[in-house]
Amino acid sequence: MSRTLFNRPKLLLADEPTGNLDYENSQTVLKYLREFVTNGGAVLLVTHDPVAAERADRTIQIRDGRIEGS
Repeated sequence: MSRTLFNRPKLLLADEPTGNLDYENSQTVLKYLREFVTNGGAVLLVTHDPVAAERADRTIQIRDGRIEGS
């Protein structure tokens, strides 16, 4: 992740960034993603993890090929 942030992008695309991590490391990754957003960046995160989804400002769910927003 640090190599990605080195160039100071405006948008991060994160596909299951916590998928293979234990709880503690997942929380660390989510903390860094939140800091990135707090500092003016945007994150588009794809996840099946409800804990990660709860940290989002906005969620969009796809069920049976249909978009459900909240």
